[in-house]
Amino acid sequence: MILTRRGLMALAGTTAALSALPALAQDKGAIGIAMPTKSSSRWISDGESMVQAFTEAGYAADLQYAEDDIPTQLAQIENMITSGVKALVIAAIDGTTLSNALDNAAAQGIKVIAYDRLIRDSGSVDYYATFDNFKVGVQQAESLVAGLKERFPDVKPWNVELFGGSPDDNNAFFFYNGAMSVLQPMIDAGDIAIPSGQMGMDVVGTLRWDGAVAQARMDNLLSSNYGDKQLHGALSPYDGLSIGILSSVKGVGYGSGDLPMPIVTGQDAEIPSVKSMIAGEQYSTIFKDTRELAKVTVKMVDAVLGGGEPEINDTSTYDNGVKVVPSYLLEPVSVNLSNYEEVLVGSGYYTADQLQ
Repeated sequence: MILTRRGLMALAGTTAALSALPALAQDKGAIGIAMPTKSSSRWISDGESMVQAFTEAGYAADLQYAEDDIPTQLAQIENMITSGVKALVIAAIDGTTLSNALDNAAAQGIKVIAYDRLIRDSGSVDYYATFDNFKVGVQQAESLVAGLKERFPDVKPWNVELFGGSPDDNNAFFFYNGAMSVLQPMIDAGDIAIPSGQMGMDVVGTLRWDGAVAQARMDNLLSSNYGDKQLHGALSPYDGLSIGILSSVKGVGYGSGDLPMPIVTGQDAEIPSVKSMIAGEQYSTIFKDTRELAKVTVKMVDAVLGGGEPEINDTSTYDNGVKVVPSYLLEPVSVNLSNYEEVLVGSGYYTADQLQ
C-alpha cells in the first residue's frame, strides 16, 4: 500500500498529526551513492551510514556497489543520472575514468561530491569529502616507528618493507607521501633499511588494494631478501593488505620461537585487524569514523541543493588535474592496543562483543 502525503493527512485526521510524521524521503528527491565494493567492511559501513543520514534528511538514497569493476560503476552512475538523481556521491574505483559521465551529470544540473577518493581529470566535481589523507600516512609511519622502538629497542638499522595502496586511487599517494615524510629522513640517516630496495608508489603500489597481491609480494620479498636478515616492520596503508602481509610472515615462522612479529600498520579499523591487534599480531590501524564522513557529506549535499554554500575547510590541497576541488577534511585517529577500547568501543562504532 502506497500512501501519498494527502492520504497520510486523511489517515491522520489533522494537520497537526501530520507534523509529527517524518518527512517523506522522496520529498527532496533521490541521491545516487556509488560505492566501490562490499569486499571491505569499511565501504559497507560508509554506504549504510549515508543511506541512514540521507533518509533522515528527507532524501531517497540509491546505493550501488560495483565490486571493484570499473565498467559496472560507470554503468551504475549513468543509470543514476538517467533516473534523475539530484546529486551523486561517488567513491570511485578508478578516479580517472568518470569524466564523460560527470560532464553529462553537470549538464543536467546534478551536483557531484567525491567521497573519500578524489575523482581526477574532471571539472564537473563540485566538492570533496574526505579525511586528512596526508596525515593518515604520517600517523601510520609514526606508529610504525613507535612500534619498532618498543619491540626492537636494541636494533639498528630496522629492516622495513614498504607497501602502497592502489595506484588508481589518488588517496594512495597521499598516504605514501605522508608516511615517507616521516620515514625518508630515518632511511637517509641509516636508522631504517629497506633490504629489497623497493621504494616509490610505482614499485610498491598494490592494485585494487588486494590483500592476496600484498601477501604474494611479501612472500617474494622474504624469500629474495631475508635469508640471513630479520624483518622488523612493514608499512601497510590498509587493513586488508595488513592481513595478507601478516599471513605471509607467519607462514615463515614470525610470531613463534625467537622470531617476534614485525610491526605492521594498517587503516580503517576493520574488525579482523582489530582482533589481530588484540592477538598481538597487527600493531596498529588508523580509524576513520565513517559516520562522521557521512554526516559531512549529507550536509554538503543539503546545502548545495538548497542553494547555499557547504562548509569546507580546505581549498588548496586537492588538485584533480583540472581544478582544485573544495574539500572538507576530517581528522583520522591512530589506534593500537592501548586505546582501541576507548576509541572504537567507547564511541559506539563497535560493541565489545564484535571484537571478541
